[in-house]
Amino acid sequence: MKDFRLYAITGENFHPGRSLEEVMEQAILGGADIVQFRDKSSGKHELLQKAKSLRQLTRRYGVPLIVNDHIDLALEVNADGVHLGQGDVSLTEARHRLGSKIIGISTHALQEAVAAQQNGADYIGVGPIYATQTKADVVDPVGLDYIREVSPHVSIPYVAIGGIKLSNVDAVIEAGATRICAVSEIVGSDDPAAVCRAFLEKLSLKERRS
Repeated sequence: MKDFRLYAITGENFHPGRSLEEVMEQAILGGADIVQFRDKSSGKHELLQKAKSLRQLTRRYGVPLIVNDHIDLALEVNADGVHLGQGDVSLTEARHRLGSKIIGISTHALQEAVAAQQNGADYIGVGPIYATQTKADVVDPVGLDYIREVSPHVSIPYVAIGGIKLSNVDAVIEAGATRICAVSEIVGSDDPAAVCRAFLEKLSLKERRS
């Protein structure tokens, strides 16, 4: 898969009064280079309409679209891939259905990260680094040590996720993360593009120092 640095996830509850398309377009304009559609509450028809709209948006900007959980939906809108949790369908089955599309896996411990790589995941999520309220079924924070633990053992891309803000991302980067995911900090902002640019500047600053 094409490498990425800033991974943005939808969260419509954080921007009432503004459309999904408007907010995610701003994130992309600010530099988000991969977008995940995550919606745990909408019905099937509404999910499809939102996914189609995001597919059009991301295709226009050449940004990969990942669908959270819903393999059927990803296939129906020809998304670039899916992101799965530890309790979702197995990676083997997902690969059988999705072929060469991108498959990402959430991991919370080193053994899960290594297993995801061995089973053919294209990337993994590493977290939650900090406490987060972006979804109801979140596990306890794993902390910065998990980033340090994963780095020497995983060669596929990994993205730090969970409670990451502009106020704490420096510590995440110092721990070794080179890819950042944020939800509420981006989509809940009055200026998602500016927040994305600020995240990327912090990543670039670390790269320049290395």
